Amino acid sequence: MTTMTTVTDLYPSRGATEVSIPRKDPVVWSAPGAPGPIATADLETFERDGFLAVDQLIGPAEVPVYQRELERLVTDPEIRADERSIIEPKSKEIRSVFEVHKISEVFANLVRDERVVGRARQILGSDVYVHQSRINVKPGFGASGFYWHSDFETWHAEDGLPNMRTVSVSIALTENYDTNGGLMIMPGSHRTFLGCAGATPKDNYKQSLQMQDAGTPSDEALTAMASEYGIKLFTGKAGSATWFDCNAMHGSGDNITPFPRSNVFIVFNSVENQAVEPFAAPIRRPEFIGARDFTPVK
Repeated sequence: MTTMTTVTDLYPSRGATEVSIPRKDPVVWSAPGAPGPIATADLETFERDGFLAVDQLIGPAEVPVYQRELERLVTDPEIRADERSIIEPKSKEIRSVFEVHKISEVFANLVRDERVVGRARQILGSDVYVHQSRINVKPGFGASGFYWHSDFETWHAEDGLPNMRTVSVSIALTENYDTNGGLMIMPGSHRTFLGCAGATPKDNYKQSLQMQDAGTPSDEALTAMASEYGIKLFTGKAGSATWFDCNAMHGSGDNITPFPRSNVFIVFNSVENQAVEPFAAPIRRPEFIGARDFTPVK
């Protein structure tokens, strides 16, 4: 006889109304003083704000290696035709390429780099696997942004991640100015879960990866959160990085400048927080968006 395990939904979303729920999980899961590349003071900053900016995660000599690999991927016709590539609806240029750590050995090595995975283990207090990876390409002259959202709301509702034990890193591969559509985060917003209103359409990912709709907060909720927390815009040289909690409210604007903004985005999830069935979606998203391979990164 097969026994079904029921996982309690701690963060209900996609119902008839928008709901605000205090966070029920830790932010930093490792014990105080646990070894790792993040200094104690920086871990405390991450705990407080929900993010940590690193001026130089990869060195100047390494940046061109990743820039060349990004260019190779986005100009490869086979990659463009792959379902893991998301195309801008207006310009028809590549917007994102998912599962990049499986497509590219260059980016696979970056995921395994202790400067990267070591920080993830330290924040999450366990071994980790890659829940999602992608390169984001924001060429100049009109590349569209990513509307305000909490990643965890989507990963919980549509991928079945039970707890907030997931961390993301965005590593800049071009310079992030204050004008070219950089990442914005509301500091402290990670401590409140905003459950969004409205049911999840079937195959919602096909629409949401181009233009988010389901899982987006109301204008009223965003206004209240921005008034309470403020908004931090991240700038930095190529090679800089921003680590941020899975529940941080964040987004980015369009890039109407001539200057491209591209980054590699890696999501690490604890091996102790493996995905179950979606909490608020009719079907799972494809594995290249929400992994079901829980093999730890070594």
